[in-house]
Amino acid sequence: MTARSVRTGDQAGPAADADDLDVEEALALVREDNNGTAHPGGQRPPAPPPQGSGPAARPDAHHRATPWPEARATAARAARTVTRGARRAPVSVRLDDALGLTLAAPLDALTDLPSFDTSAMDGWVVAGPGPWAVRDEGVLAGHAEPAPLTDGEAARIATGARVPPDTTAVLRSEHGQTDEKGRLHATRTVVPGQDIRPRGQECRSGDQLLPPGTLVTPAVLGLAAAAGYDTLTAVPRPRVEVLVLGDELLTEGTPRDGLIRDALGPMLPPWLRALGAEVTAVRRLGDSAEALHKAVTKSQADVIVTTGGTAAGPVDHVHPILRRIGAELLVDGVKVRPGHPMLLARTKENQHLVGLPGNPLAAVSGLLTLAEPLLRTLAARPAPEPYTLPLRDEAHGHPYDTRLVPVVLRGDSVVPLHYNGPAMLRGIAAADALAVVPPGGARPGQEAELLDLPWASAGIGVCFT
Repeated sequence: MTARSVRTGDQAGPAADADDLDVEEALALVREDNNGTAHPGGQRPPAPPPQGSGPAARPDAHHRATPWPEARATAARAARTVTRGARRAPVSVRLDDALGLTLAAPLDALTDLPSFDTSAMDGWVVAGPGPWAVRDEGVLAGHAEPAPLTDGEAARIATGARVPPDTTAVLRSEHGQTDEKGRLHATRTVVPGQDIRPRGQECRSGDQLLPPGTLVTPAVLGLAAAAGYDTLTAVPRPRVEVLVLGDELLTEGTPRDGLIRDALGPMLPPWLRALGAEVTAVRRLGDSAEALHKAVTKSQADVIVTTGGTAAGPVDHVHPILRRIGAELLVDGVKVRPGHPMLLARTKENQHLVGLPGNPLAAVSGLLTLAEPLLRTLAARPAPEPYTLPLRDEAHGHPYDTRLVPVVLRGDSVVPLHYNGPAMLRGIAAADALAVVPPGGARPGQEAELLDLPWASAGIGVCFT
């Protein structure tokens, strides 16, 4: 099995071929799989124990990976099974801090909207039929209720100002003119009630404006403020700690002396915040098993996210630590490329650990496969509606695994991007979404399910809360 045989449309040339399949994935290709793929020498390893059925107690490299859709469903289900007593109570949050949260209580109107009859336009308030004698004193927004009008009387009024009692209508500035005696004449027919926003037009006090479970968007913040709210009752953001593993990682400068820059430390926190999380810490632990054990056991986060160390190499400590603390392994490998050696474990009654592979694009795959549904469900965010678009070009797939390929939107279709190997970020940095490519690949014109990227689907200022 060559690297090219599992490529996903990366047409960047021979150098990209070499990078498209990392060591972990190459090893996974010759392991047991659910479809009975042949193994070197014609031998198949013994059947592994059942997946996700108890503590992370086996170092079996031949376990059966979870199908990609099932892995996502398992992550969402894991969040739903956190016992009610272990869940954090709803919180009262000031409007300035509520963007991206989910309402935990109905948003009921605290007042009528509008709370008094107001002018919808600049112009004149008029009473009875014209022409009208115009008062010397106009009506401005933010002032107390003006004196009532009498028939044949008018007054200048500003948009948003309180309409005087006994007003017939508002005459727009462009629809009226005064004569040499200062009397106001309408240049169009005046309809009673025109351009007046009556009290309670939008809602009455006590009306439910939005139900629990609504995502707090900028528009929701505006509605809440208009309805008289200073704070909102919301589901708290799940708290996440990020543990960056690897002795080979630099935090500044260019790669040197066998060391590489840490791409995940800068990338994951804002991405996790975009998924609704509160990132409480980012810790760089190197390849120390004891440091990892201490960090995991001492963590008070709802979700721990680790980077790297999920395979079976000499410094891959995530599985041994999970076994050591008696964690329940829910997902141990996923049938997806890149990112096959990702995992999900329950470390405490109210805590989960998402183990991401160390390669950058493989980590993104793990983030969207396991962390996204877990965090979304913990935050009570609605699941995005699935959608598809046709591929403009062929997307080469893995022989028997799902593949996630960065794509850009071009009109009513999507175009697979180059530089989509597991160690690459160049493709995802230019992408609008990830296409879900089924085993065997997808031909031009074939509909592909898309996973939106937060900045492409909601806008940077909205989603990175």
